[in-house]
Order: sequence, then C-alpha cells, then structure tokens
Amino acid sequence: MSERLSRRTKLLYGCGDTGFSLTTTIIGAYFAIFLTDVVGLAPSIAAAAIFIGRSWDYINDPLIGHISDRTRTRWGRRRPFLLFGALPFALTFTLMWWRPSFTRQIALAAYYSVAYVLFDAAATFAYMPYFALTPELTADYDERTSLTTYRMFFSIAASLVAFTLPLAMVGSFSPGSERRIFMMAVTFAIASASPLFIAFLGTRERDDYMIKRKPALGSSFRAALRNRPFVFGLAIFLVTWVSIDLLQAVLLYFIKYYFGREAQSDLIMGAIFITAIIALPLWSWLSRRWNKRWAYVLGIAFWAVVQITLVALGSGIGMLVIMSLCVCAGIGVGAAHVLPWSILPDAVEWDEVQTGERHEGMFYSLITLAQKIASSVAIPLALLLLDIGGYVPNAVQQSASAIRSIRILAGPVPAVLLCVGIVFAITYPLDREVHTKMRQELEGRRSITP
Repeated sequence: MSERLSRRTKLLYGCGDTGFSLTTTIIGAYFAIFLTDVVGLAPSIAAAAIFIGRSWDYINDPLIGHISDRTRTRWGRRRPFLLFGALPFALTFTLMWWRPSFTRQIALAAYYSVAYVLFDAAATFAYMPYFALTPELTADYDERTSLTTYRMFFSIAASLVAFTLPLAMVGSFSPGSERRIFMMAVTFAIASASPLFIAFLGTRERDDYMIKRKPALGSSFRAALRNRPFVFGLAIFLVTWVSIDLLQAVLLYFIKYYFGREAQSDLIMGAIFITAIIALPLWSWLSRRWNKRWAYVLGIAFWAVVQITLVALGSGIGMLVIMSLCVCAGIGVGAAHVLPWSILPDAVEWDEVQTGERHEGMFYSLITLAQKIASSVAIPLALLLLDIGGYVPNAVQQSASAIRSIRILAGPVPAVLLCVGIVFAITYPLDREVHTKMRQELEGRRSITP
C-alpha cells in the first residue's frame, strides 16, 4: 500500500512554497516596523491597518478552498490556481511596500489596509490549492512527512533569505529608505512568483479524485467540525504558527532594542534558520521511529524552554551565548515547521471514511483561516502593547516599560502558546496504526466500487 513519491516530485512540489515563505516572512518580520519606523504610523494606527487587512481572509480563505474542491479541469483541481495566481500574487505584494506621497495617518492606514486585503486575496488564490495538494499526492502516513519535509526545506531556506537579505538590501528600516524598500519588494515579488510555475509543471493530481462528487459548501463545513482529528490538528497548527507569527513580528524589535545588536540581526536570524534546515531530517526520522505527535511534543517543549531562557538572560550577554541559544531555538523551529503540517493531511482519510467525500480545500482553508484570525488579533494586540508600554519609533533608547513589553511578547507569550499545542498533541487521536486501518478500509471500498 506504499505510495512513494519520486525525489523529483518532492523537490518540484516543495519548491512551490518558496514564494509563500518569502512573502509571509518579509511581511511578518518587517511590515510592522516598516509602518512604524519608515512610514511613521503610530503603533495603534499600524495595528488597525494590519487588523483590517488580515480580516478579509475571514471570508476569502473558505471561499477559495471550497472553489478548489469543486474545480474540475484538464490540469486537475488545484494546479490551475498556481498557474493563474502567480502574477497577481507578485503584483499585490509590491503594493504593500510602496510609500504614498500623502502624509495623513488615516489616509496612510487606509492605503495599507487595502493593499494588505488585495495581497491576501491574491495569495490565498494560489497557496490554498497548493497546500491542499499534499494529501492528494500521497496517502502514505510517513511519505506525507517526507513530502512536508522537502517543502519545509524550501520554506525555511526562503525564510532565512527573507530574514537576512532584505536588511542587506535596505540597510535600515528608517526614514529615507523608502526607495530601497520598494526595490527590495519588487525583487522578492519576482522571486516569489517563479516557483509557482515550477510546482504547476512538476506535479500531477490523482485522476480518481477528479471523479468524486463535488461537495456542497454546508457539507464541507459540517465534515470539518465533526472530524475530531482535524479539530485537534487545527489546534496544534494554530497555536504553533501564531507563536511563529508573533515572534516574527517582534524579533527585530527584540534584537534592535533589547540586545542593541541591529547590525548583527542577519547573523542571529541566520543561526536560527540554518539550524532549522539542518534539523529537518531529524524530525522526519523521529516521526518515522515514533509517530508525529510525540516528535512534536519533544521538539516544541525544547523550543519553549530555549525561548524562555533567551528572554530571561540579561541584555548584556555576549554574542557567543546569543548565537548558541539561537542554534538551540532553530532545532525547535524545524519541528514547528514540519510536524503540524504533516499531522493535518491524515484527517482527510478520516473524513473520507465518514462521509465518502474529500474536502481538502475546505480543510486547509479553515486551517489558514483560523491562523489568520488569531494572528489578525495577536499581532495588532502586540503593537498595542508596545504603544501602551511607551514604545517610540527609532528612539535611541526605549523606556523600561517598552523593553518589558518587548520581552513579554518574545518569551512568555509564545512559550505558553506552544505548551497549549503540546497538550493537544498528547491527546491527538490518530497515529500510524489507526491511519493504516483507515486506508485499508478505503482501499477495500474502492475495490468493490463499479
């Protein structure tokens, strides 16, 4: 019953995540500080712009996911979205980094809210069907982890580039750097669109899924809510990636204002992400040796401890200690990237056993929707906490209350979220044996279907 994929297919599919990782990491790491320190928005106004921009996906994600479930073309259900979504995805990304000539705070907030809405709509059109391809390329429990590992190699490598190269291109996120920031955005927009064409050409969808009945919108929602493994997997994914989003948003603030090492930001971020890439085979191996949930528990618990340790240390610690802890954090970051994504596809077979239908598009849309709802609240709240703490953009030295706010957001808050993920992982109801039995039942049904 093995459904092994060729290395070529894994590489070409995995490559497709490069563009999504580049853009989301750049936005997560730099958009908040771009709005406050370059555009000059007050943190509370910037928070409102981000919240409005991300709120559009409350409708956008399920809609695109459901449409892709019902799509039937000669290229498949998901792949056409990669082909036709690449150029709008690139164009709308550049709009987010253009500095309009007007100066009124409300007008600027309105522009960036609209730009964010347009980008999220275009991005969802491409990435939602792309993510839903994972369970369609293979139904094998361990092969899905392997496929996700390849994808996360490209994702983390792209995150590394996105965390380091923009700083090298821009120099500093401060007034006067608007032109360099826009050219950076154009460069990364082109680099982000190209992998979608590669993924389109390098993958093929299963013909037997094309002939399945088109699910109705209501039945897709009900199937998701009644799917216990999906609900648990959704919770694991949600708290893990909200932690990552939050850390992306505050990490540069933490490095710049707490450690006072903005010039070494690329080295610090590089240590985290290079280690995460190196650690990917470790988590794939542990997942095969144990199962996905226990590998997740180990990796996330380790990362939470390291994060608290990093924030608890004084601001005057040496660069060697900082780099050592970042290497340790990178090991946990690798687990956070690969394991939640590899847990989720197994719920698709649970759904098919119960309903006789497949709702991959709706499932993945609800996953990213939940993440975006949480992030659209968490990241603006983080900016509001900075504002309440007295954060002053581009100040040579922040107040003690502002530094305290930055430390809370970089340490205790994500650590608590990660611990919640561990609780859900321990009680997750699917393992390799249960999944194998479900696949055997489905194969039996298909063998007697005329």
